[in-house]
Amino acid sequence: MIERTLVLIKPEAVCRGIAGRIIRTFEDAGLKVVAIKAVKPAKETVERHYTLDKEWYEGVWEKTKKSYDKQGLELKETPLELGTKIRGWLIDGIKEKPVIAMVLEGNDAISAVRKFAGATAPSVADPSTIRGMFSTDSYSVADSERRVVRSVIHASDGVKTAEREIAVWFENDEIIDYKRAEENIVY
Repeated sequence: MIERTLVLIKPEAVCRGIAGRIIRTFEDAGLKVVAIKAVKPAKETVERHYTLDKEWYEGVWEKTKKSYDKQGLELKETPLELGTKIRGWLIDGIKEKPVIAMVLEGNDAISAVRKFAGATAPSVADPSTIRGMFSTDSYSVADSERRVVRSVIHASDGVKTAEREIAVWFENDEIIDYKRAEENIVY
């Protein structure tokens, strides 16, 4: 199924000059860039992107709890407290810093992009993925420095999320429909 998804190339990747390599990875796989722009996002934009809804903060808490249990640590924060803290770190991590926002389109684009992106924690991401190639950051280091994990890119995690996130970053007239030369043989 042909889908659209949002990808943000985060400041740590933009400032290192590796954005082109990341974009090339997606294009080489047959995904089509239908919208792209470099921005220094306002706090309001980032706050609309990183919503604090119950499903999200409970999911973050569950993942964190599993990680803490594995390390023999006790998680003392409630899901809302932890979610609020992490959302703040996410917002601080990209607001008013250079970001490349893009919409990719292609067959099962959402799952394809997430596969290429790799595990959210770069330190455990497969070395053939974008995060595995371009970062070694970990949750433990990020937590100790009270910041978000420097994961190089953001990728939407589902159809509804992609639709919502695309609308945060792009107006409808900024998204272009066109055919790539090889589309008839890629899909």
